[in-house]
Amino acid sequence: MRRIALTVLLISIIIPLGGADWMRFRGPGATGLALDAKVPTKLDAKKHIAWKADLPGRGLSSPIIVGDRVIVTASGGRDQTRLYVICFNAKDGSKRWERQFWATGRTMSHRKTCVAAPSPTSDGKFIYAFYSTNDVICLDLDGNLQWLRGLTHDYPNASNSLGMSSSLMVVGDTLITQVENDSESFAVGLDTKTGVNRWKMSRPAAANWTSPILLKRKGGDLALLQSSAGMTAVEPKTGKVHWQFRDGASTIPSGVVGHGLIMIPSNGLTALRHIEGSEAPEIVWKQSRLGPSTASPIAVGDHVFVTNKVGVISAANVKDGEVAWRLRIQGPFSASPVAANGHLYFVNEKGLLQSVKIGAGEGELAGSIDLGQTVLGTPAIAGDALYVRSDRTLWKIAE
Repeated sequence: MRRIALTVLLISIIIPLGGADWMRFRGPGATGLALDAKVPTKLDAKKHIAWKADLPGRGLSSPIIVGDRVIVTASGGRDQTRLYVICFNAKDGSKRWERQFWATGRTMSHRKTCVAAPSPTSDGKFIYAFYSTNDVICLDLDGNLQWLRGLTHDYPNASNSLGMSSSLMVVGDTLITQVENDSESFAVGLDTKTGVNRWKMSRPAAANWTSPILLKRKGGDLALLQSSAGMTAVEPKTGKVHWQFRDGASTIPSGVVGHGLIMIPSNGLTALRHIEGSEAPEIVWKQSRLGPSTASPIAVGDHVFVTNKVGVISAANVKDGEVAWRLRIQGPFSASPVAANGHLYFVNEKGLLQSVKIGAGEGELAGSIDLGQTVLGTPAIAGDALYVRSDRTLWKIAE
């Protein structure tokens, strides 16, 4: 009976197809997967850079793709007080529109990061942009402003000296925003139509740069909020807490859901399984040698892949956490990997884009393109193309 119950109650996740939109940090469900996308594997700069477009300011945020629109955020000006949302045509890289706003909150950040560190998101009808200044902006797909919320006006102590980078997640008509810091730390669910609070909860008073992930289940999807204290599962619309994992977690790489497990950077890497109705998740396995550095883990097929600070990829079995193989590529990495066409795609901080074949056997470096600029943002995949951004440039990589 237990096996049947587990089969019925295992967490399900929809694997995105190659043509699907990429509407948030790490794509659908924050998995990093677009498995059927026909992205080039043997990367060649002469053949595979379809176009590149200039950007007006700094940005660690990922691009998002909604239909034939590629949207990026940026911050500019001497003190990064100018906030940008820019939309490009996916086909040729021409600029469709650009909108600019003044920051209402603090712009201080570590020199490695910037104000436009959080990635925007979309529900397919509207674009939601968030910045380290705690400004939240809602636009329609043609760039028309719907609402703007300066959270610093309501919560003046919500900041830290290094800058914040938690990305947005929209679930139904609720926009989940983590504003977690050393002082006035909280998470909030905003009404997507108005920007007004649906709910607000206090969070651990510690700097945190992780982003929420989605747990799909029959009883209603849950948003998983990670922090130094562990992980909290909340009902997106109401903020009701369903369960908590209290054994601590990383404050930089975010967890990932796959194969009915929640794999969280905690004590290395810890795999959790939650059965609906239970008060807390069970620990399926814990592997102390699988702790990721900055890049978030990614689960593809029967393996979860973790990247350490020197560029070593570890492929571990999702069933028990045992390492199957390791491969060293050129790091270091701030961007998280994404997966398509039987390959993982990594871009290191120097702008070297690398593809790693992950089929049968051990991993193998398949190709690379040197983009020649510092890249700290995670790539996006849609329409059989890979999109990468630096502070100065947005690239489309495709056949």
